[in-house]
Amino acid sequence: MQPGRADGMGKPALGGERRPLYRLNKSDVVEITFNFATEFNQTATVQPDGFIRLKQAGSIYAEGCTLPELEQAVRQAYAVDLHEPRVSISLKEFDKPFFIAGGEVARPGKYEIRSSTTISEALAIAGGFTHDGKHSQVLLLRRVDDNSVEARVVNVKKMLSKGQLSEDWHLHPGDMLYVPQNTMSKVRRYLPVPSLGTYFNPSQF
Repeated sequence: MQPGRADGMGKPALGGERRPLYRLNKSDVVEITFNFATEFNQTATVQPDGFIRLKQAGSIYAEGCTLPELEQAVRQAYAVDLHEPRVSISLKEFDKPFFIAGGEVARPGKYEIRSSTTISEALAIAGGFTHDGKHSQVLLLRRVDDNSVEARVVNVKKMLSKGQLSEDWHLHPGDMLYVPQNTMSKVRRYLPVPSLGTYFNPSQF
């Protein structure tokens, strides 16, 4: 991989919207309200198969939909019984957006995204780099779909030292940042004990 470029994949996801609309996941709960047909008001849960069951209108696929997309699908589902139904949908229960920080950061783990968060801000939230962290090759992983993940190498050291904040991308929910070990830390960590005499001889001092 080259810094700043996905490995043969371009950047369809990483170059996407800065603040993408929330997309429904399994177990999310939505409240569906009809302005002029309150008897159809209902609460629905996204089932394990991705569908929601509608009152007197069968099922529609909801997983991966934004709320405006789901509103359009619900209007179409009820168009047979209602003339130009006016529908509004709100989220009642949903997974809070998060990012994951791993590798050579002080506090690896899963963190809630409470506001717009950039790569450098996320690394700071995770406690910053350890002494062994490779600042120039931070890996940003973003799921494109159920079968593929886009990977991009970010040179955080260069980005911050030269003020190239256009490379300090905003994270999307579910993103993962991975900080690898630098070369010297690998040598130091795995150097066989007998070979230390080659580099350190007390009689020399």
